[in-house]
Amino acid sequence: MATFLRILGIETSCDETAAAVVARHEDGRGEILSDVVLSQLDEHSAYGGVVPEIAARAHVEALDGLVEEALQRSGVSLDEIDAVAATSGPGLIGGLIVGLMTAKAIARAAGKPLIAVNHLEGHALTARLTDGLSFPYLMLLVSGGHTQLVLVRGVGEYERWGTTIDDALGEAFDKTAKLLGLPYPGGPAVEKAAQGGNPDRFSFPRPLVGEARLDFSFSGLKTAVRQAATGIAPLSEQDVADICASFQKAISRTLRDRIGRGLARFRQEFGHLDVDPSLVVAGGVAANQEIRRTLQALCIENGFRFIAPPLRLCTDNAAMIAWAGLERLAEDFPADTLDVAPRSRWPLDREAQALLGSGKRGAKA
Repeated sequence: MATFLRILGIETSCDETAAAVVARHEDGRGEILSDVVLSQLDEHSAYGGVVPEIAARAHVEALDGLVEEALQRSGVSLDEIDAVAATSGPGLIGGLIVGLMTAKAIARAAGKPLIAVNHLEGHALTARLTDGLSFPYLMLLVSGGHTQLVLVRGVGEYERWGTTIDDALGEAFDKTAKLLGLPYPGGPAVEKAAQGGNPDRFSFPRPLVGEARLDFSFSGLKTAVRQAATGIAPLSEQDVADICASFQKAISRTLRDRIGRGLARFRQEFGHLDVDPSLVVAGGVAANQEIRRTLQALCIENGFRFIAPPLRLCTDNAAMIAWAGLERLAEDFPADTLDVAPRSRWPLDREAQALLGSGKRGAKA
């Protein structure tokens, strides 16, 4: 569809309330016209993690104002947008209900199509918004709830090559921080402490390194950190710094092995295509500079283009949701009906086996 499109996007899957207006030009180029994000960090920090009920209430209180602000900043009226896109899953069900119901009301009142977006697809397609990337490419999604290596074949076409068999990487960072008495969120706190630490003091395990499968495991590493900390308690500030630095080193070496094998598989399967092989890293943990440096060096060694969207687009935001909606609209995907339901679980690759099991809410990962 070679036409100019503008979409209002809404994101409420966890602890950021966000609204954005994004345009797609006739040549396929994306443009962020506004992007408003309200963090709930202060509301949750006292609890050491996200409290779903508090998050849902905060979304209710803030979302209408953020939508109005996003429209004002973009200079686009509600009549001028072409559709409304909202995160429909995966995520905390209370927050998803707030965002999706708001989008339904706006779409109905304005007479616009509704697009229910998979939050993970938003991450998967962000590099096309920021860098104009062509299909196919590899994406490493590393966040508080997900650690996956995904082949992105096209809009709506995803093949999961690897996933975590226990903890997500962001979860491992948060639990390590809590164990060491560092503040929430754990990722930035561990990274900051590691800057003054000795990464060679502790030899932590590197789970699944050397195995042909492309899955991830971080539970054993988290346990090793706890045992090391318990063994030298009480911890000094330097002890904490050394543990954090050694933990980050183990993470980086693990990712180097896992992703290196993924790059080799991509070469094997797509080496005949006339495309520049690319690795995209997305999700909140992608903000970690040690991990970025490791992956960037790995890509250089293997002749891959390394793409990490700006930090504000790696964490949860509405611009990626609007863009995913635009990509679907441009590909003539049908709009969703107003009875579409939010989904706390929603795998990108519906054909992949659920390694963490399934329940009434669907596959975990």
